[in-house]
Amino acid sequence: MKPPRSRSRIADLVAVCVLVLGLAVTASAVTGLVRGPHGRTSAASPGAPAAPHWVNTWTAMPQLTEPANLPPAPFTGDDAVLVDTTVRQTLRVSAGGHTLRLRFSNAYGDTPLPLTAVTVARPQGGKAGVSAVEPGTIRRVTFSGRTSTTVPVGAQVVSDPLDVDLPAAGRLTVTAYLADGQQSLALTSHPGSRTTSYLIHGDHTADTDLPGATAVDHWYLISDVEVLANAATRAVAVLGDSLTDGRGSTTNGDNRWTDRLYDRLRTRPATSHLAVLNQAAGGNRVLNDGLGPNALARLDRDVLARSGVSWLIVFEGVNDIGTADATPAAQRRVTDDLIAAYQQIVVRAHAQGIRVYGATLLPFGGNTQYDDPAGEREKSRQAVNRWIRAKGHFDAVIDFDRSVRDPAAPNRLRADLQDGDWLHLNPEGYGVLADAVPGGLFR
Repeated sequence: MKPPRSRSRIADLVAVCVLVLGLAVTASAVTGLVRGPHGRTSAASPGAPAAPHWVNTWTAMPQLTEPANLPPAPFTGDDAVLVDTTVRQTLRVSAGGHTLRLRFSNAYGDTPLPLTAVTVARPQGGKAGVSAVEPGTIRRVTFSGRTSTTVPVGAQVVSDPLDVDLPAAGRLTVTAYLADGQQSLALTSHPGSRTTSYLIHGDHTADTDLPGATAVDHWYLISDVEVLANAATRAVAVLGDSLTDGRGSTTNGDNRWTDRLYDRLRTRPATSHLAVLNQAAGGNRVLNDGLGPNALARLDRDVLARSGVSWLIVFEGVNDIGTADATPAAQRRVTDDLIAAYQQIVVRAHAQGIRVYGATLLPFGGNTQYDDPAGEREKSRQAVNRWIRAKGHFDAVIDFDRSVRDPAAPNRLRADLQDGDWLHLNPEGYGVLADAVPGGLFR
């Protein structure tokens, strides 16, 4: 009886091997399918390059438009805004691509936002803040195959992919027409555009120029541009306030420190594929709402939900220190709370596989609003910076403070780098910040 039992055991082993081999072949067949950029699946051959993916290449942090930053009359009425209005805006992207899509935000609207028509084009001469576009470059934008869309209250809408050659560091003109406007004054925008936009009544989305249009230095409605890029293209996001939003930089000059950083990174082969995303707003704070929601509240929306982000630079906290009472107790509290908030940001970003770099806070000695005679706020800034510089808190440290402070008076900015209020920098100062960021952090 032993030989038959032995044959039975061998047969069982053979059957098991066949089953395992079959499962392996099936798993191989399944994992060999990759999903294309538009949801289609295709077979992936061994050693094939990774599929392209969407990466944000330009962003503007959505905010509720303050009354002083609403479009001027006649584009703002008593209870509606941008009725029968074309809005033309220019944006400077970072990483380039051959396919793009747009995002429009109604994050702060309390009524639906109807977009009647949208086009993209190349601005005349490739310049920022111009009303004219290059003839023959205007392309119609669609949303789920339709030329118009409505953005629900509190939502955003993503356009269909559009085949457009968009060079790295290139500029894009986005023109939107709103026949009915937004039927309230709760308009989503980014006031600190440092770039000129144009408003004119009627549908002029297909016009090459807008003579007689009203110029305003704000962005409205548009919040993102994404490009379909190769697998190596990733984004660096920056969480910041007016120092990152570009207060003191040149209107239509695109010389914020994030712009200057991108210009440096793209000239080097190891970092030429990166995108840099400016997610900052003047007056923004880490702990409490100011101009826009606090950094802890907007982290998911502005960083973790953005496409292709691999690195985050946190450069924010001066407004928290500067708006807290200049008493020892209040400043101890804001210092402790800021440190705890930074820890929260790191934990939440790490959970998404994002490396987090801490940037030291700049001095504000001499600023009439934030500098206090007893120096309590300066003590808080120094304490926060010591924590940022200490090992083990951030994945790396960018010492902006050391790069722009006055060596003879470390509580003040260098006189030649500040724009007159001893809090913000001039274009030269922003260039110094950009140079202080080690390019090796993004390899």
